Amino acid sequence: MSSPYDAQQPAFDTAAQVAHRTEQLCANIAQVIQGKPEVIRNAVICLLAGGHLLLEDVPGTGKTSLARALAASLSVTWNRIQFTPDLLPSDVTGVSIFNQASASFEFRPGPIFANIVLGDEINRASPKTQSALLEVMEEGTLSNDALVYRMPSPFMVIATQNPIDMEGTYVLPEAQLDRFLMKLTVGYPTPEAEALVLRTQKLGATVGQLSPVLTADDVLELMRGVQSVEVAPPIEDYIVAIATATRSMTELRLGVSPRGSLALLRAARACAAVTGRSFVTPEDVKAMAPVVLAHRLILQPDAELQGRTGTELVNRAVQSVPVPRSFAHR
Repeated sequence: MSSPYDAQQPAFDTAAQVAHRTEQLCANIAQVIQGKPEVIRNAVICLLAGGHLLLEDVPGTGKTSLARALAASLSVTWNRIQFTPDLLPSDVTGVSIFNQASASFEFRPGPIFANIVLGDEINRASPKTQSALLEVMEEGTLSNDALVYRMPSPFMVIATQNPIDMEGTYVLPEAQLDRFLMKLTVGYPTPEAEALVLRTQKLGATVGQLSPVLTADDVLELMRGVQSVEVAPPIEDYIVAIATATRSMTELRLGVSPRGSLALLRAARACAAVTGRSFVTPEDVKAMAPVVLAHRLILQPDAELQGRTGTELVNRAVQSVPVPRSFAHR
């Protein structure tokens, strides 16, 4: 009897549609972000998985450009928030103003009320301001004056931070890091890609020239397609085993939480759909594990001094867990 998750089974139409439309989206973004197809693909996977994205790298590598290119490729509302030390929580979420005509307070929504919110240099804001994002990022709602306001759908926060310049910055708390589905590093381009960047900039190909290729309804339809991707029990056990492996590592003070396991499941489903499959394989889990789990780990001080990284430890955890036999690569 053949398994419904057999590697030879063709993908459902919904998965094929997701793959086709995401190829269009990635190609549109690649017009201004050259030489980074994997980073672009992972950013799109994060969007379709309904998650938030943290971009961390040195200045000038295209973090903000990538976020803007993704927003410009979608016909959705988006706002940019420049995080600074004097930014207040109300500058992000909104404020209640007394209306003399009606003798009542009216809530004026802040820039967080958009489909895509770009938080530039998020680690420059105070912990108090950063904590204003916790409810919004986790539940998609904002509580104010005993009222609950819902974010538009789809909703995604894309934050950037510079790991080099630490003056005037605040380390993101673990609770907030855990709310980012993925953490990506853009990295320097290859010499060929950098030369192409110069060429396209000279010809005027900038983020401002991009045209939307998907609407908000299109994105929601693709997200529903991702949710239809099947996950077999052996894959669920595989994800749990990877998370459990991190909790027993001596180099770690804190391993992957159940929220991390759920995040890996969501990302693996989106990865499968983007590939054109209607079911998750171990390869999807392996591909997503480093970018989904590494930033959720807290290393022991000794491990940090030895140069260990979260990505290295996640890869070791993945290698230590046997791949489910029925899903082994053929």
